[in-house]
Amino acid sequence: MMFSSLFRASSTARCLSKAAFKSRNSSNFVVLGIETSFDDTGCAIVNSNGDILGEALRSQQAFHSLLGGCLPPIARDLHLECIESVIDEAFASAKLSLSDIDAVATTVKPGLAVSLQVGLDHGKKLSKQGQKPFIPIHHMEAHALTARMIQKDVELPFLVALISGCHSLIAVAHSVDKYSLLGTAMDSAPGESIDKLARRMQLRNRPELRNLSGGRAIELLAEKGDPTKFEFSMPLPGDQSCNFSWGGLRTSCQRYISDSEIKHDLDVDETIPEIDDLCASLQAAICKHLCSRLQRAMEYANRHNILPSGKTLVLSGGVACNGAVKKCVGMLCDEMEYRLVVPPPHLCTDNGVMIAWNGVERFQVGAGVIHNPEEIDAVAVEAKAQLGEDCRLAVVRESISVNQKNRIRVEKALLK
Repeated sequence: MMFSSLFRASSTARCLSKAAFKSRNSSNFVVLGIETSFDDTGCAIVNSNGDILGEALRSQQAFHSLLGGCLPPIARDLHLECIESVIDEAFASAKLSLSDIDAVATTVKPGLAVSLQVGLDHGKKLSKQGQKPFIPIHHMEAHALTARMIQKDVELPFLVALISGCHSLIAVAHSVDKYSLLGTAMDSAPGESIDKLARRMQLRNRPELRNLSGGRAIELLAEKGDPTKFEFSMPLPGDQSCNFSWGGLRTSCQRYISDSEIKHDLDVDETIPEIDDLCASLQAAICKHLCSRLQRAMEYANRHNILPSGKTLVLSGGVACNGAVKKCVGMLCDEMEYRLVVPPPHLCTDNGVMIAWNGVERFQVGAGVIHNPEEIDAVAVEAKAQLGEDCRLAVVRESISVNQKNRIRVEKALLK
């Protein structure tokens, strides 16, 4: 069986004619974006107005779920197998050619090095063939700025929380190329922990959940459960940072599963009878931890008047698609008088659109745009890359306490 037969493909476009671009000027340009940082192969063409002219995406999720996780060499081979067809599909759906593109943007950090390299090689190739400027993209910056493509009134600076399968962080986006990191994961990311727990819960053995991601399966079961049934200790007790720790929640959940399997003498492929309540309680614990860190970040930003143009929180990344997370964060924002902006679900997960839009933002202000072929050749992937200036210790020095309203707020939101 070919790898590509297990891909999920999607293509969307709002096609504009070639003639519309013949008289382009500095305020009307088009950028092609390529994304291969992990297990999604994405390409999109976006103009300076935020119109998605063409898009194509292949997901490896179905294949890797059979293996129990993403294996880098397999991910690389899957990217290599389909990247040319993905790029061709994006051009075809946009009814454009390389000559109509003004710049090529490609994810170069952070991510799986072997996956990033596939996108970088093809981005450089297109840049050289078309004699187009090349724009290296930081994956997390792209997630942060996507909201500005969807809602034009999201002004810099703003607070951003990026919560996904591979990352969890809180930062201030000061400008297109300047960020302050307020908090990040001390261990695994929440999406990774959730997927591992979904496998431990044997959720794939339930027909109605078989084709869903671990996070979506847990969310559906949580809707039928009691979020107060199981008690989870909050991570990093007494810590006054905006950092996250998700490993303890995963360990506690695994213990509950093991205890129930022994109690009910279950076969290896059976799910525990309390599965709905456990999923609801786990989801509530995740929301409490996230909201406590976000509340501290908001207090820090307020103390230092970091957001003079308006208090906005952008929530993005795959976990931002979770309804319970959005509900709880929304209640926190109401209480703290912040506006919450969440991109649509298909733009929260990895995609070529966010890379192209980040390229648009950078092209507009001339930030990180490379024209010299020798400098383009020198661009290399970075598997690990921090987002902006590290300001985490500055937050700790403020000694900002988060009161019990956070716990009560989350439980109230999830019990409704």
